[in-house]
Amino acid sequence: MQDKGYDFITFGRYCSGKETLSDKRFAILRHDVDLKAENSLATARMEHSLGIQASYYFRIVPRSNKAEIIKAIADLGHEIGYHYEDMTICNGNVQKAIVHFKHQLDYFRQYYPVETICMHGSPRSKFDGKDLWKSYDYHDFGIIGEPYFDVDFSRVFYLTDTGRRWDGFNVSIRDKIPFYQDEWIKKGLVFHTTDDVIAAIENERIPKQLMITTHPQRWTDDRVGWMKEFVSQSVKNVVKRLLVWNG
Repeated sequence: MQDKGYDFITFGRYCSGKETLSDKRFAILRHDVDLKAENSLATARMEHSLGIQASYYFRIVPRSNKAEIIKAIADLGHEIGYHYEDMTICNGNVQKAIVHFKHQLDYFRQYYPVETICMHGSPRSKFDGKDLWKSYDYHDFGIIGEPYFDVDFSRVFYLTDTGRRWDGFNVSIRDKIPFYQDEWIKKGLVFHTTDDVIAAIENERIPKQLMITTHPQRWTDDRVGWMKEFVSQSVKNVVKRLLVWNG
């Protein structure tokens, strides 16, 4: 993508409105740190070596929330955000959830001046984290962006490795873009493997503007770790597909 003239930007930069992005090629690079925070640090270091800035969204759970890693990624020049799941943690109690949200936001702001947030899908939960904003406004907490509300998907294409594939929208519970996904399918913008994505970039079939979401815990060059992730996610995809069909 760098060879094709794409500029990698953080989500905060996209939301800031400080520059005109209407005619340029760019990719918002977003990483959801669900598990294995160490993988995210490795990813952040590789990006830094390429002069790339990305956005990293940390959950509050121990396998994501590791202070030394949050600090290290911020020190590399990347954006830090809160990967919130307060509705699930508070069992759907909106009043408790907003108090919990504010507390965790203050916590992450110890390490970075957090201005953007991103919902964690919590596929096994019956609560949608985004429902918190039916009762409250995240702008009141100094937040300028949430990807599912503040990206213009009529212009920005979305790629995510949810489901351990690039066409996982069929098994995704919440990491999906209604309406626009159907439009992308009609245009043939459906890719399964990373090689498919790379070929589309080389052939300039990828739109000029897009957001790419990855979950660094999925990515490894260790064969044993790769196989564990493959088997685990394959089982999860079967369960999620059943949940989607029964939903």
